[in-house]
Amino acid sequence: MLTDFRGYARARLAVDAMPVVLYGANGAGKTNLLEALSFLAPGRGLRRAKLSEIDCHNQPGPWALAAVVALPSGEIEIGTGRDDTSDSGERRSLRIDGTPAKSQQELAEHFGMAWLTPQMDRIFIDGASSRRRFLDRLVTGFDPGHWARLNAYEKALRERARLLRDGSRPGNGADGTWLAALEEIMAENGVALAAARIEAVSRLDAACRSAQGPFPRAGLEISGAVETWIQSMPALSAEEAFRGALCSGRRLDAESGVTQCGPHRSDLLVRHLETGVEAGSCSTGEQKALLIAITLAYARLAAARRGQAPLLLLDEITAHLDAERRSALFAALLDLKAQAWLAGTDASLFEELRGNAQFFAISHAAIAPG
Repeated sequence: MLTDFRGYARARLAVDAMPVVLYGANGAGKTNLLEALSFLAPGRGLRRAKLSEIDCHNQPGPWALAAVVALPSGEIEIGTGRDDTSDSGERRSLRIDGTPAKSQQELAEHFGMAWLTPQMDRIFIDGASSRRRFLDRLVTGFDPGHWARLNAYEKALRERARLLRDGSRPGNGADGTWLAALEEIMAENGVALAAARIEAVSRLDAACRSAQGPFPRAGLEISGAVETWIQSMPALSAEEAFRGALCSGRRLDAESGVTQCGPHRSDLLVRHLETGVEAGSCSTGEQKALLIAITLAYARLAAARRGQAPLLLLDEITAHLDAERRSALFAALLDLKAQAWLAGTDASLFEELRGNAQFFAISHAAIAPG
């Protein structure tokens, strides 16, 4: 149930466990529905928009989302939305079964989620940050605590950068004790982040290498200084090495305005195993196929680990897919028994799912059975 969410002043949609197909013209409101669902996971949603930008125009209140989610353990009720009572108006409220949640991490503790959007078709040629965000979403599906550690690390990273920046101005002395405390937080959480990424990438790499079917087999690895330390020394030694690098790098970090070392600089490296070509050098179609192959591998691993497949949000997923790969994708989703939400402009692209999925026509933010 949506209230004042982008183009939807009010909307209600009831579905069962089967995949859901949303179709309609560009701008009809399909992606808005997927974005709303993405707020059932920790974070800023699939568009990473400011919360205030999501409010429905010419409506009096902040946006809100309410959902009843059926899990193997029973139903849970989730309510979330923009808290306009906060100073910034950019705080997100969250209730689970009517009780205020201590952290958005509680969402990840109940179920996993992953999404693919048209903007992510460029993930292998864009900067490393987009690949890290994609990977961290998958890691959180395996380890819900990853999200909280990531938040703690990034908060300390920002505070350290601010302190170094202020300390470079006349009359402002950087507090060495405070810097050391922030670097301790970064070292502890940063090593834990890197370790979780290494484990997840190892499992995803094995799953992708053993996959069968028309999607390409992908080889994955994680690259970064902290990851290298973890793989060559005990975790405590890696923390010490990271703390030392942060301390010795203060002057350079202050001058450049960029923290040079840490898991915020790591990168997910992917290559096409059949050709040996790095993903960024593959064709647009092969890049999309590699991304889908990784997502399906994650879904299979998460389903085996948690006893249920993650929720999958797949926007314009059929673009750049030939008929064979389109059929293979639909078959994989049905085999997973995943509730995947697929959006596209043309219902005919999803006809193979008729009888095994729920179809809805979207037009001018109105939803009708299709």
